[in-house]
Amino acid sequence: MANMFLMPGMVFIGEDALESSREELKKLGRKALIVTDRMMGELDNVRRLTDLLDRIGIRYGIYDGINTEPTDSMVEEGLRIYREEGCDFLIGLGGGSPLDAMKAIGVLVTNPGDIMDFCGKPVIQELPPTVCIPTTAGTGSETTKSSVITNQKTSVKMLVSDPKLMATMAIVDPLFTITVPKDVTVATGIDALTHAIEAYTSKKACQLSDTQSISSVRRIFANIRTACINGSDKKARSQMAIASFEAGIAFNNSSVTLVHGMSRPIGAMFHVPHGASNAMLLVRSLDFIRPEAAARLHDLAVAIGAAKPGDGIQEGAAAFVEETRRLLSSIGVKGIHEFNIDQDAFYRAMDKMAEDALASGSPGNSRREVRKEDIIDIYKGLWQDALAS
Repeated sequence: MANMFLMPGMVFIGEDALESSREELKKLGRKALIVTDRMMGELDNVRRLTDLLDRIGIRYGIYDGINTEPTDSMVEEGLRIYREEGCDFLIGLGGGSPLDAMKAIGVLVTNPGDIMDFCGKPVIQELPPTVCIPTTAGTGSETTKSSVITNQKTSVKMLVSDPKLMATMAIVDPLFTITVPKDVTVATGIDALTHAIEAYTSKKACQLSDTQSISSVRRIFANIRTACINGSDKKARSQMAIASFEAGIAFNNSSVTLVHGMSRPIGAMFHVPHGASNAMLLVRSLDFIRPEAAARLHDLAVAIGAAKPGDGIQEGAAAFVEETRRLLSSIGVKGIHEFNIDQDAFYRAMDKMAEDALASGSPGNSRREVRKEDIIDIYKGLWQDALAS
């Protein structure tokens, strides 16, 4: 069976990728809207970008209002600034939130309406040129055809997905990730790992996505501990940036599954960072899918050296789940009890969250059938893990 395989139109990846992109950046337009958050300004990342733009003669406006996971109102504000500034292309700089917001703004530049009008529907007109510059190694937003936007009225994370959202250019420069603190390195690194695992275990996986998934899983297991312990280690940061890119390419072409379906409602209703909610769900979700995804999990165990010679498929699958558990423990992944969430409020919300998770479609990509009761059981298990820790 044939598969469509999507990638950004142009990719600069590796140390000094930003500098290497300058000649191609000049071809995209006269004035860019930089979509970012205030922390990027405090960390001097915005200045690194604007210094380059000044040198190559590109004017710019700055919208730094994406300080949480993006909402429909943030997208509207970005559109207003884009028009007011007279911009003709977009640059997203930051983690997944600014990159997702930038893509959503691009949708509205050329397609009239509210961003929520495009959830589950095609985007008709091509976006203006878009540039994604990730500053974390994890979200993979620079590689995807999607943008996740929270509907403020319903507190539901909505997915806008269309090939037209693929970035014109992705600039993956690991030097931007050096300043990322440990907790963000942990959360985004496990987000990338989740992307790679879910892409490989998805029913929609294909040969090209499999290649990217396995490579990403191998790189992350080999480098994430070093990146978390010593954030200034350029080799580990470079390998994590590549792994994040690989994982993003993989899940963009094969889709995510159970973890992401369950993670989005936690983020929307209780404001847990996306990578952190993925991390707390990952092991229990792997345990759940293991009966039907054992062969695939065994492959991943072989890739990271967790499966011993002569191990059967079930033994290898169990070894991969256990090795993932040990990895998460070793880098200090936080449990649900560490996010100031009221347990009673969480339990009252579980029914709606389970329905929202199923409605997203992601759990349906799992190799094991997922029912609402299964999702609720996994949500409850997060609190059992909290008691055990």
